[in-house]
Amino acid sequence: VTTAMSQTNDRQQAVIDALVRAGVDRRDMRTTQVSLQPQYAAPEPTQATGIAGYRSTNGLEIRIHPADAASKLLSLIVSTGGDATRISSVNYSIADDSQLVKDARARAFDDAKNRAQQYAQLCGLSLGKVLSISEATGATPTPGPQPAPRASMAPLEPGQQTVSFSVTAVWELT
Repeated sequence: VTTAMSQTNDRQQAVIDALVRAGVDRRDMRTTQVSLQPQYAAPEPTQATGIAGYRSTNGLEIRIHPADAASKLLSLIVSTGGDATRISSVNYSIADDSQLVKDARARAFDDAKNRAQQYAQLCGLSLGKVLSISEATGATPTPGPQPAPRASMAPLEPGQQTVSFSVTAVWELT
């Protein structure tokens, strides 16, 4: 048990140290998993199943910015971690979407108001005061988990990121 955990911890620490030397801030790294599993030997017909060893796994999530540094840093992780390295996914997100959300909210409200005015006109009425407003932001779609190729420089494409917003408004009709 101790050997399995020590080897995994040493490997992960080497990766963390290499990332820090490459300029990644420790605040942009977090341990997401620590596991230790027994590995059982296939028993002979007359023997009981026994533990042959242990498998230890540590998971590390790294936030990389700017995004164009990702390929270089993935290569660094693979070269430092060696054959024990597994990369489970690469995900992209918008670092600060506050202005995008503000703009999406304004467009969504304008759209709701234009539709409400059209319905009011069709009924021969006009819009009065707003009675209620509710909103919902949409999840930022990102490319799904992709295994990163174990190559010297993985070609990564962030694709297009979007922000969606939904507004429900209720007006008094006059």
